[in-house]
Formats: sequence, structure tokens, C-alpha cells
Amino acid sequence: MAHDWPLHPGFWTDEFPQQTNGRTSPYLFKGIIPATAAQPEDVIDGLVTMRRAHAAGTASAAKARVYLGEERHDELVETVLTADAWKDGDFVPWMQQTTGAERFSLVLNGLETVSPALAAGLGTFLSSLFDGWGVPIGGAEQAVFAGNYSGTAFGVHEGSEDAFLCHLGPGIKDFYCWPADEYVKRTGGKDPLKGDYQWLLPYGERFVMEPGDALFLPARVFHVGRQDTFSVSVAVPLYTYPERRFLRMSALPELLDEVLAEDLDNPFGDPSPMHDLTVGSAQVARRLIPLAHTALDAMRGKAESKLAEHAQDYWDGTLSNGGWEYKKDDLGRQEAAAAFHADQVAPGAVIRIPAPYQLRVTGPKTAFLRGIKADLETAALTPDLVRALNARTTMTLPDDEDLLAAIRALGTTGGIHLTTATTTKDAA
Repeated sequence: MAHDWPLHPGFWTDEFPQQTNGRTSPYLFKGIIPATAAQPEDVIDGLVTMRRAHAAGTASAAKARVYLGEERHDELVETVLTADAWKDGDFVPWMQQTTGAERFSLVLNGLETVSPALAAGLGTFLSSLFDGWGVPIGGAEQAVFAGNYSGTAFGVHEGSEDAFLCHLGPGIKDFYCWPADEYVKRTGGKDPLKGDYQWLLPYGERFVMEPGDALFLPARVFHVGRQDTFSVSVAVPLYTYPERRFLRMSALPELLDEVLAEDLDNPFGDPSPMHDLTVGSAQVARRLIPLAHTALDAMRGKAESKLAEHAQDYWDGTLSNGGWEYKKDDLGRQEAAAAFHADQVAPGAVIRIPAPYQLRVTGPKTAFLRGIKADLETAALTPDLVRALNARTTMTLPDDEDLLAAIRALGTTGGIHLTTATTTKDAA
């Protein structure tokens, strides 16, 4: 069945739930990722960027792991990042020589931060998913599995969230899946199965993945990939964090920190007293309990407004970042922000917002772009202007100082590409 690109909303509302048994069963969608959106060379280019950052000592959210068989070799990561570069088309023999092994597995996390092509191409897939299915509060990321390994380095293991495995090729991958109850029945538990699991394969559902295919992997499904020749797959996990974890790890700590914030006029705070050794710890608890009650009461009073603000920041931050999870050391964002020169923002300069990022105006003095919340006067960012920029329209800046000031502020996010009459290429 032929599919449009981007995927039509009807794919997500009709075909997707029908083929996946209400989004609960694995299913291989054939040929839905065009080569123009993602290809193996994009992954190799991302690794080149990681190597460049490593050589410069620049922090990067993108991380590499190397496996030989099922053994993780962290000592080889440094070699892969520092060895003399490969010649065009010789990446596989280079990896074999670098690792000293005929078969290898290279796992790259956070590749959307170092590959603009994959951030944009698979961002188109993610945008259609958000439109047709919904938005995971934690966004998504890219986890690359590249190599000619005979089996996934983690063995047969359980997925923790819904994900799509996008196969870029050039080789073919055999992928096996088991429902949790079938896996437990056959193995006696939920621990990963490593080593010889050939006996288990006939009980799994086999999917033959070719370039352009995308396999839906629901959470809690056990799986393993196998291949004979080099290929690249990009997993796109959807981070639908449990709400209790979201509160525990993110929202409530911020609220508690606000309630118990240090007094700026008394930065050292009021010291606690010396305690009587003979009385023991009960005296400490007696002093802390009323303070805790006061803090919890204050949190209760602030919870509704603070959680609404926190949820909005997560929502707009995720969507403005093209759906990708915000990462502190996003190398692509940092380099784009460094290449943006505010002094070149003037009438006649040309700007655009690169895919997949979105400008989201959230108030008279705040806007999000590329996952960053910027403080600025937003009156000049009219709805029509925002829609045009988000539609990838190239815009020549007018003689409007309010708009120029807003663009200068937005440039710090790394989400604005700028050209001037004297430049011949994008300043990012």
C-alpha cells in the first residue's frame, strides 16, 4: 500500500490502529519512510560531527557505544571517535579494522542533536504522528543501531515504551517479537535472554525489514534484531512518562525548591541549633515536622498554577523542538546559536526557521523556539508571521525595530538561520 509523505492523518486514525490491534501489537509498515527523509549516510554524517566535537573537547548530548557480540567495549568508543577517518564508502572495513572484529554493533543515542538531516526528516514523521495520534509529554529521541551484528547486543529484551524502528538499510534486518506472556511462558521470566536463543526464534513473530520500512514496537513487547550484512536502523521511542514519575522527577522538585528557596537577604540561612546528645534524633524531627507541614501547605496553594505553568513549558518546549526531547548539550543547537550574529539582524537580512523546529509565542514576553524559552517582547511576532516562519517561508526583514529586536532574541535559541547581503550561505 502506497503512503503519502508526510503521512496523512488518516494513517494514524484508521490504518495504524487497525493494523496494530489498537496500538498493542507489532506491525511492519512497508516503505513509509522515503530515502529523502532518512538514509544511512545521514547517520554516518552524524558520527562525523560527533568525532569533530570530541576532537574539540566540546560536550555533546549524542553518545556512542560499541559492542562486539553481546559484550560492551567502552574502550573502543575512544578509538572510534579519534582514529583517522575512513575513506568514502569504506566505513564498514574501517569499523572492522578499528574494532579488530569482523562483526560489530555501533549504538548512537541522541543523533537528532548532531544530524540536521535526520532531525528534519524523521521530525516530519514525528509531526504527523503528533497530529494523528497524540503528543508524548517527554517527546522522542533517536537511537541508532548500526552494524553487521548477528543479534542485538542486548539479547532478547523488553521494550519500555512505544517506539518505531525505522530501517534505513542498505542491508536487510530480521526482527523477532514476542508478547510478554508468550516470552514468560517460554523462558520462565522477564530477564533478557542472551547467548544461544535460536530455540526461541520459531515462537516469535518474524518481520523482514527493508530500507524505508518502519516497525511499530509497543511497550512491553520482547524483541531482538538479526542481520548478516551491514545496515542501519533508527529507533524513535515515544517518551510517555508515567505521570507520577513526571511529578516526582520534574514538576514537584521545582515547586518544592520554590517554596523552600533561599532568602536572598540571608543567603546562608538560619543555622539549626546544636542538639542534646542524650535526647537523640527525636528533637531534630520535632523541629523539621512543622517546617515540612508549612512547606507542603505552601506547595498545595501553589500547585495548580505551578503545574499548569510547568506543563505548558514542557508542551511548548517539546513542540518547538520538533518533537525531540530537550537535551542540554544539543550540539546542533549550540553551533547554530554561536553562528547567529545579532549585529547582522537588519532590514534586508533574510531569515528562516529550519525544519523541524517551530516558533511558539506563549505570552507577551515569552516564546519558545528549538526547545528554548526566550524572554522578549513578542508583539511584533504576529500570528501570520509565525505561521509563515513555521511553514519554512524565507523572510526578508523589514525596517521594523520591534521585529528586529525579537529576531535578535530568538537567535540565541539556535532556531533562526540568518543570511545577509554579504553572506553566501546560512549562518548556521
